Amino acid sequence: MPTGTQCLLFDTAFGRCALAWSEHGLTAVSLPGDDDEQTLSRLQVEPSSTTPMPAPPWVSAAVTAIQTHLSGQMHDLRDLPLDTQGVGDFELRVYATTRALDPGRTCTYGEMARALGEPAALRAVGQALGHNPWPLVVPCHRVLAAGGRLGGFSAPGGSETKRRLLVLEASQVGREGELF
Repeated sequence: MPTGTQCLLFDTAFGRCALAWSEHGLTAVSLPGDDDEQTLSRLQVEPSSTTPMPAPPWVSAAVTAIQTHLSGQMHDLRDLPLDTQGVGDFELRVYATTRALDPGRTCTYGEMARALGEPAALRAVGQALGHNPWPLVVPCHRVLAAGGRLGGFSAPGGSETKRRLLVLEASQVGREGELF
């Protein structure tokens, strides 16, 4: 984590989420774990980072956007700034392509690899998404295994959380049942 990283916990309709940020943008997002400690541990920040300090206005906007999205109201999270320091070029391309997926829309790992111009890189796409530090903001839950199967999901709750997010988003755009 970059120096000066701060973090906070906040309530959503899915449970308590957390996010971490630096002066450059979000460094990590954590979906709800079993408890606050598990949720915060996914941010990989020092415990002292949870000390309340004034956050820039965009952090408040990020919290509100995530809360709105997880409450079942359509909200595009693409405008939230990301701190991409230390993220490799291939991963950045995967994350940018993933962020371009609209809520309620999905693609497969193979389709993502082809969109990147690297059709043989579907495992690398899966690995990049498995290390995604910004779940929901970089909507890796919208990328499915072949045949529309859920595949894995590295956030707490695994595939069940992925399914819940997809169902939520499908209902937001009136496409319930079309994702699977």
